[in-house]
Amino acid sequence: MVTILYACSSTKNLPPGDALYTGAKITIKDDDISNKKKKALRKQLAGLTRPVPNQKVLGIPFKLNIYNAFAKAKKGPGKWIRERFGQPPVLLSDLNLNTNVQVLNNYLINKGYFNARVLGDTTVKGKKASADYTVRAGGQYHIQQVQFKGDSSVMQQTVRETMPQSLLKPNDPFDLAVITAERQRIDNYLKEHGFYFFNPDFILVKADTTIGQNKVDLFVTVKQTTPDEAKKVFRINDVFIFTGFNLEPGQMDTSKANATYYKGYYVIDRRNIFKPKLFQQSMTFNPGDVYNRTDHNESISRLINLNIFKFVKNRFEVVPGADSAQLNAFYYLTRLPKKSLRIEINANTKSNNLTGSNITIGWRNRNALRAGEQFVIKASAGFELQYSGQFKGYNTFRFGLEPSLSFPRFLIPFFNFNTKGGFLPQTTITLGYDILQRQKLYSMNSFRTSYGFIWKESIEKEHQLSPVSINYIQPINITSEYTDSAKRNPTLWNAIDTQFILGSDYTYTYTNVLNYKPVNGFYFSGGVDLSGNIAGLVSGANIRKGDTAKIFGAQFSQFTRLQGDFRYYRKVGEKSVWANRIFTGIGIPYGNSHQLPYIKQFFSGGNNSLRAFRSRSVGPGRYNPPQNGGLLAEQPGDLKFEMNTEYRFPIVGVVHGAVFVDAGNVWLFNEDSIKVGAKFSNKWLSELAAGAGVGLRFDLTFLVLRFDVAFPIRKPWLLPKERWVINQIDLANSQWRRENVIFNLAIGYPF
Repeated sequence: MVTILYACSSTKNLPPGDALYTGAKITIKDDDISNKKKKALRKQLAGLTRPVPNQKVLGIPFKLNIYNAFAKAKKGPGKWIRERFGQPPVLLSDLNLNTNVQVLNNYLINKGYFNARVLGDTTVKGKKASADYTVRAGGQYHIQQVQFKGDSSVMQQTVRETMPQSLLKPNDPFDLAVITAERQRIDNYLKEHGFYFFNPDFILVKADTTIGQNKVDLFVTVKQTTPDEAKKVFRINDVFIFTGFNLEPGQMDTSKANATYYKGYYVIDRRNIFKPKLFQQSMTFNPGDVYNRTDHNESISRLINLNIFKFVKNRFEVVPGADSAQLNAFYYLTRLPKKSLRIEINANTKSNNLTGSNITIGWRNRNALRAGEQFVIKASAGFELQYSGQFKGYNTFRFGLEPSLSFPRFLIPFFNFNTKGGFLPQTTITLGYDILQRQKLYSMNSFRTSYGFIWKESIEKEHQLSPVSINYIQPINITSEYTDSAKRNPTLWNAIDTQFILGSDYTYTYTNVLNYKPVNGFYFSGGVDLSGNIAGLVSGANIRKGDTAKIFGAQFSQFTRLQGDFRYYRKVGEKSVWANRIFTGIGIPYGNSHQLPYIKQFFSGGNNSLRAFRSRSVGPGRYNPPQNGGLLAEQPGDLKFEMNTEYRFPIVGVVHGAVFVDAGNVWLFNEDSIKVGAKFSNKWLSELAAGAGVGLRFDLTFLVLRFDVAFPIRKPWLLPKERWVINQIDLANSQWRRENVIFNLAIGYPF
């Protein structure tokens, strides 16, 4: 408001005789072009004109006004504000009309409008000016036929093999961008078949426009001036791997002396730091293979993903005097420090006034056993405090220690196999101990160990398998205050149960959305978690008959747990996206268990779930916990269904907005006499909770801060005809706001 009042005119401080440039207007005068196509063409042409006028938000050039407000500031805060947040006026004198006319005309010709004509003029009104371009595009030429021409040489035959996958299709409009992409496609195919020295510029696409009726014939061939080397199929001869390459000038040791030959590879490791098998496992091609770009790139990627090299560089060299076309491959590896120490400190604050911090110290030994292994020890400590509110004095402290050893391969007794692609498989053995102390309530000891594998087929597909995953959680120091609360709300007993999980789990993840930018794509993660099945089979445990079994004095859990997370992103406009998620979880306890162990149960409600409800407070089913349920009441379930939909849009700069609706609930698999209505039934759809809200996101690229405000629109614990509460929304009523409006402060997008 200060800026607008102080600099009410966007035309202040203009040079004498000049005008503020407000943009370009494109007029297309062609009756044979549809209105839809005209609209798209106008947008494309307008984006090519220069200069770009001053930015506007809601029609107001805020940045220009800020610049004008502090235009006279020579130093101090005024100058800093002008340079940091302002934008100087874009002037008519910055416009080169003839250049823009030529750019637009060339663009139209490249899009098949071979008879296009563009005229340009300017309009000046007072101190503002605009550019006007009149376009007569003429008829757009379309492809009549595509032919691949050439002799019977190996290279020409390989080019013709690509014809069925050609991007040039009869009846499509002529488009130079598609022709360029076609040349690149052919080059990629040839690179995959040994033509190392080929180049897209060697592909010639001739166009014949003399056939009439705005038709064009295209002829794809290889230029006669193509070098002989580009026509040869090359094979890999020798592979040399330099493990201690120094980037500093004068210290680059590239001598092949004392190389160790191992299964087709020459490893130059003068200090004997690595076992040669590491590189044989990392490379994706073997000597004698026909060169192809995929193996070339994937070998580099696998070496980088070992996380023991700072830089990976390679080159190929023609073998002189060879009887056939051969390449020697050279890999130059610059090592990372063998040992490193990493310290992470974070702070957090939550909408329930809990404030805390966490520190993690990690020590890493790279190449611990000389074959790329990573030995890591992490120690962590954290706390959460509340200085006011219902949790005042009930502070939480966490301490943990976790050593792990990772191998860049499958570590399976009696088996030796590898994966293809740019990612090496990883086997990790982990041990862990944590202690959780909730002052005035209880403490929990947690022991865990796991043995598992992670491997990626590609950047989109990942597998995680843990054949062994053991968790043992033991409560200690339970206070009478917590016991009294648990008597009023029996759900609290679940949180302090002794839990013994002897399990295995598998997760598959696929995504073609690698960030949260506007893009069309989807994400899926599905998994299965099994526990206690072998022990249950041996013991014959059946909790329904009162027959339970224990191992080392602790009752083990027996269950099958399935879950799936599906997300779909739809680009709406240039910078907006419609994001959707469906999450389903099914836990089936049996044998030795009546319900899932607490750490494996599902919860609903919170800033990444149903944002109109407090964390873990929804359900199960239509169950409504008692108001005097005591401290830390949570409502877990064995089954979960949740849907979220959110429209994300830019506001200004790094500030983005969102409008969202969430719905879902959790249920128990078995009946619970204390929690009436908690069991899953065929009426589950009528028991969904729902909420709606709006939010702000501050996207700082490396970090996204999120602030959401939401309120319930459906409460499943009410009588069936009273569950929709939209008609009760009363934002002006402070009592209604206090009971219904939920604020969520979080980091990152909810999904």
